[in-house]
Amino acid sequence: MGWARALAAGTLAGCIVAGGTLAGGTLAGCTIAGCTLAGCTIADTDAERAGSSAEAAAPAGAASAQSEQASAAAAAALSVAQAVLASASSSVSATPGGSASASSPPAPCPADMSLVGRTCVDRHEAFLLEVASDGSTKPHPYYERLVKGVTYRAANQAAAFPQGYISRVEAKAACENAGKRLCSKSEWTRACKAKGWMTYPYGQQGKRDVCNTGKLHLLSQMFKNPKGGFKYEDHFNSPDLNKTPGFLARSADYSGCASELGVFDMVGNLHEWVSDTVTEDLMEKLDAEEVERRDQPWQVGNGVFMGGFYSTTSEHGPGCSFITVAHEPSYHDYSTGFRCCKAADLPKPEPKKTSAGKKK
Repeated sequence: MGWARALAAGTLAGCIVAGGTLAGGTLAGCTIAGCTLAGCTIADTDAERAGSSAEAAAPAGAASAQSEQASAAAAAALSVAQAVLASASSSVSATPGGSASASSPPAPCPADMSLVGRTCVDRHEAFLLEVASDGSTKPHPYYERLVKGVTYRAANQAAAFPQGYISRVEAKAACENAGKRLCSKSEWTRACKAKGWMTYPYGQQGKRDVCNTGKLHLLSQMFKNPKGGFKYEDHFNSPDLNKTPGFLARSADYSGCASELGVFDMVGNLHEWVSDTVTEDLMEKLDAEEVERRDQPWQVGNGVFMGGFYSTTSEHGPGCSFITVAHEPSYHDYSTGFRCCKAADLPKPEPKKTSAGKKK
């Protein structure tokens, strides 16, 4: 039997939905598990009846009837999960009566972002769309530098190669053209650490090959010892670096490199620019952290990027604590990428009540 089923007067609860993409009310590419389905009426839709006449004519034994019921139950669970996620895309829920609430508030974040506190954070590292004068778009090659005079818009999705070779200035503009902004260091760190106390998105201890880190240093492997030394444009920004198979990965290829908040590749793959600027105060706070980092050259006004890339490990801090402060905001090379944030669509928090006349 197919999957076109209708469900009525049922209750779906206790579901876990992970790794899905929601668009136009359709959930795809996800895992749905742990559901309890009860009190439901399951019926074929018109499309199912029209497409299954040959199957209906076949003899039905006890075994095929059981298979039919199992298929219908699984289809019903998927159907309800889709309907509920269409009305509240960030979670699966049901009203006490078993049907999705018609007055559900709008989702706090777009489908390509995860809710982190009161901030929406891109689920994946960003790639770029070139925006034409008529508003049409086409993907920008992820291994090429940006072209002066072209308008770029940030986008993100699983299985896309993220954009390297980008400066903080350019990343900021691409986020703003998408109606978003660069994440702050604190927003980025919270999304990476998830529960707040973890060193890596997936736990406290680092694990080999869970994230795209620790690969050979491709720059020196590819260019050896060039005459006159490494050159900024010819070597550090060579398109051949990120085109080399086995180094830069597509978003979410390292499926275990994700926090419980559904944000992928925050450690490794590409460095990620954040909106913060290097100050004396920032450096004092980093020095006060109980984190082992190699010394970096820095100056006030430099930009900040986080997380490391595919050839780093813990040189500038382990996992979510990896931070680079050595480059100006206009800097770019094959290792620099980004993701975007925006304020979540949530009710304003109520002001905290103070106890009037409370004795000290």
